[in-house]
Amino acid sequence: MSKRQNTPVSSRKRPQQSRSADLVATILEAALQVLQREGAQKFTTARVAERAGVSIGSVYQYFPNKAAILFRLQSDEWRQTGGMLRNILQDAQQAPLERLRTLVHAFIRSECEEADIRAALTDIAPLYNDDPEAQEAWLSWDRTVQIFIEELLPAASAATRSIVEELISTTLSSAGEYVSANGYPASRIDAYADALADMFCAYLSNVKDNNESTIAVNEDQKPA
Repeated sequence: MSKRQNTPVSSRKRPQQSRSADLVATILEAALQVLQREGAQKFTTARVAERAGVSIGSVYQYFPNKAAILFRLQSDEWRQTGGMLRNILQDAQQAPLERLRTLVHAFIRSECEEADIRAALTDIAPLYNDDPEAQEAWLSWDRTVQIFIEELLPAASAATRSIVEELISTTLSSAGEYVSANGYPASRIDAYADALADMFCAYLSNVKDNNESTIAVNEDQKPA
């Protein structure tokens, strides 16, 4: 069994005043710049402090180490992207499959936009897997997908919907990692997202048709 990591990833404290909030925002913006310009290997709290134009003590006042900075960047991204994806799936003005298509494009674009910091965030993933904030973000996403699939496939069994939910989430995640790691141009990214959305829509339409056909057959076979 591997030794459990004990490195703290939570911020030391949340800023209470606007000046403190501005300082934290400056530190986080500097952290993004260091990651994007110098890569994960050169990412240190000292480089972040230098880029932000503040003392390293000011950084440590809010973040005990570089893992805590990276986790804050990750959690901020969860909130922003998660909110955007929830709004897409809950948009009742669009048909369900159109919402899914919009979501696929938005998710893949989001993954590609954060490709520059993915290596660093992946490196600290084992540190935050058990963090309550991480667990809350994943559970919120799972619930969002569950509600959407219940709307799309009301006649499907719970077991069928569970498979569909897992397939969509895991395939989206794997596809996002793959596309973002390959540095595709925008046209290739859009084409990939289109193909992935086509695949999801065809699969879900087939599941829906099969379930509705089964119900119709069962209704026909009921005794008069």
